[in-house]
Amino acid sequence: MVNLEKLEPLTPEFLESIGFFWHTDGDSTPYIADEAVAVTEDEAEAYYEAANTLYAMYVEAGEHVVQNDLFHEIGIPFNLVDAVKKSWENDVHWHIYGRFDLAGGIDGKPIKLLEFNADTPTALFETAIIQWALLKANDMDESGQFNNVYEAIRDNFKRLIVLEGDLEDFERYYKGWKILFSSIRGSIEDENTTRLLQKIADDAGFHTAFAYVDEVEFAEDEGIFFEKTNYEYWFKLIPWEAIAIEESDLARILTKIMENQKAIILNPAYTLMFQSKGMMKILWDLFPNHPLLLETSFKPLGKKQVQKPFFGREGGGVKILDEKGGLLTAAEESYGEQPSVYQEFVELPKDEMGRNYQAGLFFAYEGCGLGYRRGGEILDNMSKFVGHFIKG
Repeated sequence: MVNLEKLEPLTPEFLESIGFFWHTDGDSTPYIADEAVAVTEDEAEAYYEAANTLYAMYVEAGEHVVQNDLFHEIGIPFNLVDAVKKSWENDVHWHIYGRFDLAGGIDGKPIKLLEFNADTPTALFETAIIQWALLKANDMDESGQFNNVYEAIRDNFKRLIVLEGDLEDFERYYKGWKILFSSIRGSIEDENTTRLLQKIADDAGFHTAFAYVDEVEFAEDEGIFFEKTNYEYWFKLIPWEAIAIEESDLARILTKIMENQKAIILNPAYTLMFQSKGMMKILWDLFPNHPLLLETSFKPLGKKQVQKPFFGREGGGVKILDEKGGLLTAAEESYGEQPSVYQEFVELPKDEMGRNYQAGLFFAYEGCGLGYRRGGEILDNMSKFVGHFIKG
């Protein structure tokens, strides 16, 4: 049983004062739970080790895909294959942050990978800022969390310059290079999450600016511009697969910009490999029966299983099937005719009301921050964010 601590909730007025406007769901219920999950030191350490191990496995799997030209097998759009290869081949294309979704880790249940949101993960603001503020507002030790997301991402921005070198050398090697941060117009969640990342990059020591993506100018021979200023780095909170499918001209131009070494795009194009749920089949091929993995295939498994579209988000298109392939539960939102993986079903930890808990573990060079989503059998965009604390 999940161990919960009741908390006094943060008010909508306070949340909006710090830029968090998506605090109430469509059914008028609070999105941020007024409870926190109690986690032991050993459980927090196990989550940390799991994230580090899984990332190393993804890197090995990525190399396997590149060397064996398996891009089509995991659903990489043909017009981004060159961008994926270019970014993979050069360390300057640094992965800033991602989020592992994990089953287990509490209530005695083993940690199992569900998927890796490597490109444009949600819940950054919630994990890095809100759950910290929730403990502080309840006179609890706000440092008593597995949560150094802000600091880890700040240091990872510095690694754009020093790579695997000493972070203290950032100022020595930094030559005034600029990062432009962009989101789509009209989504306050995407915009303020992007602005949070901009603030973190500011703290790292970069010169930064923000622009909606429709305000940005792209030239394959010259680079990326906003208000006549050239930017060496462009961070976009826009999924790579959306660029490939909906903005094919932009996909081509960005590939040329990378080839001409006129700008570096963040997160890198190779994170699309990690983002694809097809990679979980590759992982199972490379690391069969690994304790952190669930059996995953491109074909039905003949056991209770979860069918997931390669690039679905927030539970969209997910189906739970019985051992004969019969439908047990399905998400309302569909992702069309995407290819799917079939992943062994695993029970999530539950509280006394029968609600399911899925761990979200941010990764920025190493595991750096834990939070939970709470909901039904399929965790969709109506699931709640639940913070945590480390109990003594």
